[in-house]
Amino acid sequence: MTLTLALDLASVLVFAVTGALVAARAQLDPVGFVFIACLTAVGGGTVRDLLLGRDPVFWIADPTPLMVAGVAAMGIFFTHHLLASRLRWIIWLDAVALSIAVAAGVAVAHGLGQPIWVQVVMGVATGCMGGLLRDVVCNEVPLVLTTGELYVTAALAGGTAAVAVREMGAAGLSPLLACVAVTFLLRAGSIRYGWALPSFRPRPPRR
Repeated sequence: MTLTLALDLASVLVFAVTGALVAARAQLDPVGFVFIACLTAVGGGTVRDLLLGRDPVFWIADPTPLMVAGVAAMGIFFTHHLLASRLRWIIWLDAVALSIAVAAGVAVAHGLGQPIWVQVVMGVATGCMGGLLRDVVCNEVPLVLTTGELYVTAALAGGTAAVAVREMGAAGLSPLLACVAVTFLLRAGSIRYGWALPSFRPRPPRR
């Protein structure tokens, strides 16, 4: 198994769990659980692959991600009642999935020889689009757009960290580990301590 595939599968698994937990909040049936889990799990990677012109898209080339997402969805369907706070689990698991998915997106773009700015953008797309689709379809406020949350910013910083570490001469897993660490630390800081960028505040017109 290649490193890129391993990262994709890891992010698929965790994102699928968050999708299934959102489906539980929406009180969907088993088919709804599987649909939302799969949409969340492969949404970001699908957008990435379409933008990069990968043919076929990763889950069409190998349906393992869909199977992983389906199994995760059914696991949550039968055990979701054991979780004390589904929303809290969703938020923290989403942070983990975001961190891994950003690294996967950067790795895929780097493997295809894309310039560094494209690698960063693909990391952001891979990390953010699955969760955005999940929240929109389930009529939840998207975590990506929640006021006072570092989400896209965390993904952008993580992707930039991966590229920067690699450009400094580091090889192997170091750039991707830096990506995961920076993304998760910023996202966790936002969740736990309220780290955020300044929000827009309209000013009254001058007279």
